[in-house]
Amino acid sequence: MIERKEAGHRPIHDRIQDFGEVEQTLNSHDRKEQASRCMDCGVPFCHWACPLGNKAPEWNAALAKGEWELAYRLLNSTNDFPEFTGRICPALCEKACVHNLTDFAPTTNRENECSITEAAWREGWISAQQYERNGKKVAVVGAGPAGLVAANRLNKMGYSVTVFEKNEDAGGLLRYGIPNFKLNKSVITRRLNVMKEEGVEFQFNQAVDEAKIQELAKEYAAVVVSTGTPTARNLNIPGRELKGVHLALEMLAQQNRVLAGMEFSKEERVTAKGKNVLVIGGGDTGSDCIGTSHRQGCKSVTQIEIMPKPVEGPADPQNPWPNYPRVLKTTTSHEEGCVRRWNINTLEFIGKDGKLTGVKVQPIDWKPNPEGGRPIMVEAGEPEIIKAELVLLAMGFLKPEHPEYPANVFVCGDAANGASLVVRAMASGRKTAYAVDKFLKK
Repeated sequence: MIERKEAGHRPIHDRIQDFGEVEQTLNSHDRKEQASRCMDCGVPFCHWACPLGNKAPEWNAALAKGEWELAYRLLNSTNDFPEFTGRICPALCEKACVHNLTDFAPTTNRENECSITEAAWREGWISAQQYERNGKKVAVVGAGPAGLVAANRLNKMGYSVTVFEKNEDAGGLLRYGIPNFKLNKSVITRRLNVMKEEGVEFQFNQAVDEAKIQELAKEYAAVVVSTGTPTARNLNIPGRELKGVHLALEMLAQQNRVLAGMEFSKEERVTAKGKNVLVIGGGDTGSDCIGTSHRQGCKSVTQIEIMPKPVEGPADPQNPWPNYPRVLKTTTSHEEGCVRRWNINTLEFIGKDGKLTGVKVQPIDWKPNPEGGRPIMVEAGEPEIIKAELVLLAMGFLKPEHPEYPANVFVCGDAANGASLVVRAMASGRKTAYAVDKFLKK
């Protein structure tokens, strides 16, 4: 029997010295062996669980036989950018794998996906193609994962696509949110270069508001709005104005820009160097703040979460297989050193001379609401102060509201559905591209 074998990660003492990708790779023999573990189930729940409908059994079978190019063609048929999801997807497919039901050792689909795609780049199977134009123009507003997929698909269908992006480069949260140690930005640029060669036009530093979208709807046959969820959830409690309290993306986006060569003044720089850091929020963004703080040279990191501690897996009685289990997640950033606490409410930011020195918090508990709905928060301990010179608010993002747009304007990705996974944004971008095509062919 072939056991599950993961590529593993660079040693902690080594990886926290730089922003290079943490994950390692297996050799081609081991990778093919891992693909051979896929059982090609009669009802492939991995396919059901994947928002993109990736045909994991098919491309795993091709990989197991050493047919790497066929594996990539099968993978790319459903996934426009498998090099992105192969690095940062939480692998919903693996949680729905029958191996995960029987022995909690699913097929390494995500790693296989990344290896297949890197082989495709290495062997030259990915190259710019030219497509016959149909004479119609489409504007895409926002160059995050949803917008990029929509632009890519529409371009291949023959539309002349122009992408408007408020930032200086494309990628959205892929480029300005996710740290380089999870996704090196050269991976994004490599794919963008192919899209540009294939005819997709990018216009950067172009902030597009609602009025501009109305104008674009008159100028273009269709407009795709994929502006994500730009407004982070804030924490307006006493002391919010103190120097040292920041939204998570203020730090993450700035660090990625620094690595890209941009310079910031000492006053502008958001850094954890030599500081006690408190991360408020227990999700992936909070985890990214922890890893970034270590690489910037923090003194300590504490992460608090207002919700209860998830069950320690691998199974979750409330979300049984093949659903995604809501179990305790320990990331590579957590492994690098972090105090983690749950059921903690934040009361006040404390400072001296305008600078943050600590945060007043209180243990709480949740009781069922007799009227149903959201549970009721109750005090469960005395307030205490956590020493901190830097607070990073990683509490998610607010779902945007949109006005009524003309019939030829389509909203997709997080802009339509609220903050979610990159893979779901990509699936929405693909679905929207086909909706645009259907609309324009009427």
